Amino acid sequence: MLEINRPEVLADFMPSYLEYQKAVDTNDFETMNKLFWKSPQTVRFGPVGTLIGHDMIASYRRGRVGHVSSERALRNTVITTFGRDFAATNTETMKEGSSVVGRQSQAWIRTDEGWRIASAHVSDQPGT
Repeated sequence: MLEINRPEVLADFMPSYLEYQKAVDTNDFETMNKLFWKSPQTVRFGPVGTLIGHDMIASYRRGRVGHVSSERALRNTVITTFGRDFAATNTETMKEGSSVVGRQSQAWIRTDEGWRIASAHVSDQPGT
């Protein structure tokens, strides 16, 4: 039977999730790249298009040096762990002074290096 949201798995996972959110808010692309699974199967869909493979995602981030990020408020966050090695996250984001609702979903896997994002999707909610 698949175990959903085991407390010890959530407790193990949450520091990686929060580390990634802080990295986004501070534009810490090294940490963002570290937390993406180093695999050619890693995928990121976003406003700039489809990025397939860790190398392509990391290259995109390197090209954003100088990009100014700002802290976001997270809301309607749903985190679900499945068994001991997989987590799905979905959240809405709001930047201060903006009415645009951002959306972020991720599939995380436990690897030998720790929790890593295997798939991500970032977009703005239509109509905002």
